[in-house]
Formats: sequence, structure tokens, C-alpha cells
Amino acid sequence: MPASVLPGAAAPSAPPRTARARLWRWLAAPLAGLAAIAMLQDHFLYFPERASVGDMVTPGLRAWPGPDDFRGLVAEPRGPVRATALVFHGNAGHAGHRDYYASALAPLGVRVILAEYPGYGPRPGTLGERSFVADAEQSIALARRQYGAPLLLIGESLGAGVAAAAAARQRDHVAGVLLITPWDKLTHLASHHYPWLPAGWVLRDRYDSVASLAGFGRPVMVAVAERDTIVPARFGEALHASLGEPRRLAVIPGAGHNDWIRHVDQAWWQDAAAFLLAPRAAQTNNITPPKH
Repeated sequence: MPASVLPGAAAPSAPPRTARARLWRWLAAPLAGLAAIAMLQDHFLYFPERASVGDMVTPGLRAWPGPDDFRGLVAEPRGPVRATALVFHGNAGHAGHRDYYASALAPLGVRVILAEYPGYGPRPGTLGERSFVADAEQSIALARRQYGAPLLLIGESLGAGVAAAAAARQRDHVAGVLLITPWDKLTHLASHHYPWLPAGWVLRDRYDSVASLAGFGRPVMVAVAERDTIVPARFGEALHASLGEPRRLAVIPGAGHNDWIRHVDQAWWQDAAAFLLAPRAAQTNNITPPKH
């Protein structure tokens, strides 16, 4: 009698192909989920709002460089111009929603360009890190040709990742960088919000500002919001700790990710501009504004 049918005999092991099939069936659902996340990540990371050039232009903001080749909005100071600041905004809305930068910086003699991303506002183009950073490089080069030095970059949240990467590639054209509510690496932030997600495997866009700014050698100011739950302050603090000099950390007391602008005053902006534009010997110390 065959051993396989003897009483008490162990059942034969599954053939290798059957075992592999069972393994793949067991893995199919989570793998499909990860694949879906990988394909749909643009919908989790980018929230563009479409608008016409006419919708975005105001008496204080004109199309830059012009309506037919729109790349953003520009605000000019009333008096002499000390510098030009190119601003890269967060992941939602469009550049026209960020006129508060012009209100803060134009009185300090800083020309403000609110850069618009491909796929946002009236601009055609593809969403994503590669597209945004390449476009930012083009905007930096154009602003430098049009207005000369010094040129500052400002990035908020997602825009901090864009500004850091573009600044590294256009290092010789950038005088200083201000990063507001930034992260150090997008994979770290994704793991914080989705601890079950193998972020290193599925994220196509990395926005690794630590790597981008390694050896940058220009002044970088990192501003974190004390009560930020979207990009907790520790991620910006980790970025600041990775930087070489000159660097500065500014903690905005009581502020969250989206309301930080209401927690800083004109003196804060003046200090930030002074740090970014001052001779290197003066670019020291961290700042924390008083609570309002």
C-alpha cells in the first residue's frame, strides 16, 4: 500500500509550483494596493487649482514675464530694489493665493515673483518633482537674466522641496534660501503619516532636501511652525541640523502649517531678509519671534 494512504502517514508536501501560487495569491492584494498608491500618488501629493491669467492678475501683481508666456506673478517695490525673491508655493491652490509674500517683502525693497507650477493656474504641464524642479530652474535663469543679482529663493511646504532642489542646481545664481514649514525627506514625512507604507518603495517623488542642500554653501533659513501637524517641526529641524553654515532656524511659536503667516510680523520678515542678504560674518544665531 502506498505510504501516502497508510493510517497516520503525513500528507505529502505541496509541489513547489502550488506553494508559489499560494504565496502569490497571499501577496496579490497588498501588492496591488501598493501599485495603486504608486500610480495615484500625484493625487495624494498635488492639489492644483486651475485659473486664467486674468483671474490671477491684480493691481499689485502682474503676469510674469507676460500674459502670453506666463510663469507666475510679479510685485515691484515702490522704491529701490534690494533683491528679487522667487517664491515656490505649497501643494494646493495657485500662485495668486500667495500675495501675502508680496505684502511682506515689497515694502522691504524686495521684488517678489510668485512662481507658478506646470499644471497649476493657467499653465500647461505635468505634475511631479522632475517637472517642477526643471521648470523652477528655468524661472531662476530667467529672473537672473531679467533682474540680475541678488536672487533669493523662498519655498513653502512642497515648495521648500522644489526650492531646495532648484537652488542646488542653480547654486551660482542664488544668494540665499528661505524654507518655510519644510521636511527633510519626503519619505520620512510619508512614513510619519502612513507608518504601514513602505515609502521608500512606492514614492516616485522624493524631495530629499538634505541631499539637495549638502555642501550648498549659501545662507539657508529654515522656518518651522511650532504646532504643525501636517509637517511636524522636527522634520524641518532635522533639515536645519543637516545644513552647513551659514544657516538659521526660526521657530514660529503657536503656529500651524496653514496659519503661520498670522504668527509673524514685519520685523520677522526684515530679520529674515537681513540674514539672507547680509555678509557671511553676520549670518549667525537662531531666531524665535515673540508670541502674538
